[in-house]
Amino acid sequence: MSLQDYKSLEKQSAAVTPLAPVVHLNVGGRVFSTCRSTLTKHPDSRLAQLFSGPSKLHTDAQGRHFIDRDGSHFGAILEFLRSGRLPDENIQEVHKEAVYYNIQALVKRLDETPLLFGELVGRQQFLSRVPHYKENIEVLIRIARAEAIAARQSTIMICVLRKEEDLGFYDDAINSLEADKESVVTFGPWKAAPSVRDLLDCVRMDIQSRGYRVVVEPHVLERGFLTRSYNFFYKLIFTWW
Repeated sequence: MSLQDYKSLEKQSAAVTPLAPVVHLNVGGRVFSTCRSTLTKHPDSRLAQLFSGPSKLHTDAQGRHFIDRDGSHFGAILEFLRSGRLPDENIQEVHKEAVYYNIQALVKRLDETPLLFGELVGRQQFLSRVPHYKENIEVLIRIARAEAIAARQSTIMICVLRKEEDLGFYDDAINSLEADKESVVTFGPWKAAPSVRDLLDCVRMDIQSRGYRVVVEPHVLERGFLTRSYNFFYKLIFTWW
């Protein structure tokens, strides 16, 4: 047999080598074992693409396929693939993993859970009606960090205008402040049912989700004789240490 025939036979032999039915995984240092059929259950998923044929993933020292991603919630992904069961906790985190692995059936099921349904359909739809909400959150964090030098706390003033008619009082309200008027961050107005307190809760939640310690307090203006008092202002207090 010639060398060329030998190489051709070797390629044919490799081509028909069956894939192992059991797959051993190392996902960010967490070890899992499952059936290949489980990983390929949803053909359009990233896992199905990885394991429908010979894997191109690196392997660890024990020969396990290595996925360089946090494996904290991969067990919940496998449980859904095996039994269709949804997680009882860490739903938002599992949702992120389902999106990453493109398991659309799981993404859809999680979107329908009360937690994510309320977030996506309720809170996020409300915030999309508040002008410049996301940009304002970034501005608040940037100002707070700039004022943190040699300080335990940073206090940022925010102005919340709930209704269109509140805009007519904006200039007078700002001029009534003794604080730095240029650093005041303004939210609103918006056309949706949630209240000012609901908006303030959202601001606090979204900043806390970034790892900051923050509280919101009303800013009470001293009312002078024959002057109008405005309840548009609140203090956002960041605590650094």
